[in-house]
Amino acid sequence: MKWFAVLLLSFALPTLVAAQETVPPLANQQLADPGQEARATKLMSVIRCIQCQGQSIHDSDAPIAAAMRHEVRARVQSGENDAQINAWLKSRYGEWISFEPPSHGAGLVLWLLPVLLLGAALLVASSRFRKGKS
Repeated sequence: MKWFAVLLLSFALPTLVAAQETVPPLANQQLADPGQEARATKLMSVIRCIQCQGQSIHDSDAPIAAAMRHEVRARVQSGENDAQINAWLKSRYGEWISFEPPSHGAGLVLWLLPVLLLGAALLVASSRFRKGKS
């Protein structure tokens, strides 16, 4: 029976070791400079996790989110500005990666639509109130 346990362990151990994923060093480690860490955190909160899709990479525990957090922190630490980091992420993953819609093209509709709908609702409401007073 001991040989069976040894045989089972010899097959299970390599599988367990291979299943452990290595986490990049800056994925869960804050930067030494508080200003840089604040910038990185702000950026990570508006970048969508490509695996979770509904979470930012700041909130996600997915391995790809850890890799993306590492990349953002490394780029902030190397001196890149927010626009450069966003441009790199969008070139790699597309416009979809950002929780903030672009303020040009089709994204402009997303920014203007609430204002237009509010204006239309106010016009409808004011016309109904005027009819009620007559």
